[in-house]
Amino acid sequence: MSSRGARLRAAWTAQPIMIPGAFNALTAKIAERLGFEAVYLSGGALAAGWAGLPDVGLLSVSEFAEQAAVLARATSLPLLCDADTGFGEPVNVERTVRLYEDAGAAGLHLEDQVLPKRCGHLSGKTLVDPATMVAKVRAAVAARRDSDFVIVARTDARSVEGFDAALSRARAYVAAGADMIFPEALESEEEFARFAQSLDAPLLANMTEFGRSPLLSFEQLAALGYRAVIYPLTALRAAMYAAERTLEHLREHGTQRDLLGQMQTRARLYDLLGYTAWEARDRTYFSGKSTDE
Repeated sequence: MSSRGARLRAAWTAQPIMIPGAFNALTAKIAERLGFEAVYLSGGALAAGWAGLPDVGLLSVSEFAEQAAVLARATSLPLLCDADTGFGEPVNVERTVRLYEDAGAAGLHLEDQVLPKRCGHLSGKTLVDPATMVAKVRAAVAARRDSDFVIVARTDARSVEGFDAALSRARAYVAAGADMIFPEALESEEEFARFAQSLDAPLLANMTEFGRSPLLSFEQLAALGYRAVIYPLTALRAAMYAAERTLEHLREHGTQRDLLGQMQTRARLYDLLGYTAWEARDRTYFSGKSTDE
């Protein structure tokens, strides 16, 4: 059976793919049910949705790897993971790759920011020099045990050093062995097009909301030459908006009765969780009785 890394490569090679962010295991299961070909673990979503923290490099590699393992166990889809700056120097990147592989991820992306990093669509970013990032990419490639484990190099240079510098860095990262390039925070459709025309490597686009990049359609990006498009916080933002509205309603009215039509039903939840199969196995193993809450 092919590895998850091999399946991720095969998916984007066959055709451009959409990769939604999964902020928890249930979201990953929903993505698989809906026919997506991969899922994404966003550092921003993990920091905010899991830890209630801003995306400024506060979480550790162990916390990232732990959550990657949770998602990888929940779905058979290949999982692409944010790995921030690699959590240190090139030797730290080696360990990061091994931990993500052990967690069941299909691949990861490294960015060329200085630690502590910043969200890619905010100001105040600082970059490492290109040689340092090249060393990290080389370390990541050397550390992987599965040659199909995907190493994506992200450059944040567009917002710091300009478009041409971002392109120059991307070329250096490809030469160092990166499998895919992730140009963060491009600022127009024309820039997305120019980047694709100027670089001979698979490209990943980030369509995060409320950022520097225009929200181009998947079809537009595919036509420009991008092989994968991530939607890091789309599901999280929608879920948090719904949660806030729901709690406001509950606080004001003292009941959730009027909101039942906007909720995932117990039956749908149990279906996603495979509850019936767990119950059946329990009866087989222990002759236990089915119970409800």
